[in-house]
Amino acid sequence: MGNWKKSWLMTGAAAMMLAACGGGEEKTETKSGGSEGGETFKIGVTQIVEHPSLDNAYKGFKKGLEEAGVSAEFDEQIAQGDQNNNQTIANNFVADNVDLIFANSTPSATAALNATKEIPIVFTSVTDPVAAGLVKDTEAPGGNVTGTIDLHPDAISNTVKFMAKEFEGKNVGVIYNSGEQNSVAQAEQVEAILKENGLKMVPVTVSASSEVKQAAESLIGKADMFYIFTDNTVVSALESVIQVANDEDLPLFVGEKDSVARGGFAAYGFNYEDIGKEAGKMAAKILKGEAKAGELPVLPPQELKLVINEKAAKEMNIEIKEEWKQDAELLK
Repeated sequence: MGNWKKSWLMTGAAAMMLAACGGGEEKTETKSGGSEGGETFKIGVTQIVEHPSLDNAYKGFKKGLEEAGVSAEFDEQIAQGDQNNNQTIANNFVADNVDLIFANSTPSATAALNATKEIPIVFTSVTDPVAAGLVKDTEAPGGNVTGTIDLHPDAISNTVKFMAKEFEGKNVGVIYNSGEQNSVAQAEQVEAILKENGLKMVPVTVSASSEVKQAAESLIGKADMFYIFTDNTVVSALESVIQVANDEDLPLFVGEKDSVARGGFAAYGFNYEDIGKEAGKMAAKILKGEAKAGELPVLPPQELKLVINEKAAKEMNIEIKEEWKQDAELLK
């Protein structure tokens, strides 16, 4: 097992303690807060890896609960990309009898549902919950699961249309983890939309973040541009792709705003903090007894905007056109 991070947020107390867990260190952090009814709920937080998008989703989740007046104690566990860790984390939450599980990513949500059909599960950073087997219907999830997805219905099509219209070259290099359902669903969608727009997907699959740099380098001479969608394995090692894109003057399109801020050229994106916050509001309703998880519809991102990184454009030798500036949010 890798090292797991564990943080606790508790009402009316502040304490720090360290304890061993699963062969790694466990960090516990306690903060004070308030609750409308004076009750503090125990929430297990499971996240497949650490990267800015998922971290921002968790940040938003806590904000959503706070704004709803819910006081919670958070047990945050990071699986470090390891599926065995992932399932163990979920099983431990069930054994601890947490009040709710917040699952931040498709693998995390799948492991949580494998572990329990009773404890409420609220997910985010999931692309296709139906294909992943999490819910039968996004409008009426049923069971003990609901949440927010990280794919706006128009995000991929808008991005691909922008590529086809504004850039030369037909071959689009795509790197993804074929072992992650979230990524397989997106890859299939990307390939179909690229074909509709006269472009061709040149795929390379990886199974770990350590393979991402080599995968990006293997696309040199084969791809005219990169498209890195919301694959957790690849996004966690995005800097490796950015380096290759900068060195080879290959436009790097990404799946969300956080990756643009890190050095991607452009995306039709949204804020992960926003979808995390919506998930937090759902969790608040469940914990207050206002609704059951399966009664709350799964929600997509509410906003979508073209975002361009000016510094990245310069690094990739891309001239930003005046007409782009009229519609895009420009990051310095």
